[in-house]
Amino acid sequence: MAGTLMGANAMGSEPAKGLVVVNTGDGKGKTTAALGTAMRAVGHGMRVAFVQFIKAAAVGEHEAAKRLAPELEIFRMGRGWVSAEPGPDDLLAAREALDFTRACLGGGRYAMVVADEVITAVGLNLLRRDEVESLLADRPAEVHLVLTGRGAWQSLTDGADLVTEMHSVKHPYEGGGGAQEGIEL
Repeated sequence: MAGTLMGANAMGSEPAKGLVVVNTGDGKGKTTAALGTAMRAVGHGMRVAFVQFIKAAAVGEHEAAKRLAPELEIFRMGRGWVSAEPGPDDLLAAREALDFTRACLGGGRYAMVVADEVITAVGLNLLRRDEVESLLADRPAEVHLVLTGRGAWQSLTDGADLVTEMHSVKHPYEGGGGAQEGIEL
């Protein structure tokens, strides 16, 4: 399978169809689930572009991705967490991340493209819903597209093949705990 975008599907010899996957909800684990999916794809010889729309700081997944390069590449395009009133630099960073994601989808290099926190970028008024939905329409049929973030809207989930919603039941932040290496960082 190495050297091709996708292998055959598990049911036969016909080429596999790329899926649109949405990880959303108020609970932790959206990015973590997308990273697990990316690792699974790498295990099958696929190349993955993991485009981060919000995160700017170095976290554990960046070090892990170095070990899986060049099959897994993480691109930090965001400027970090955005306040209620995004500035021009925040808007520009989101626009560049969207354009870069589109280029990764159409470039023929990647079998999977992850747009991490792209849904959150819409909620922060960095991007419009129709701009994100255009990724689904422009995606080559054989390329998997994974979108993550809080606040997925109905037309986005309607256009997806697989939607998972994470719900927060309990989190250490509620008791004043901070981010932990290996869990949030």
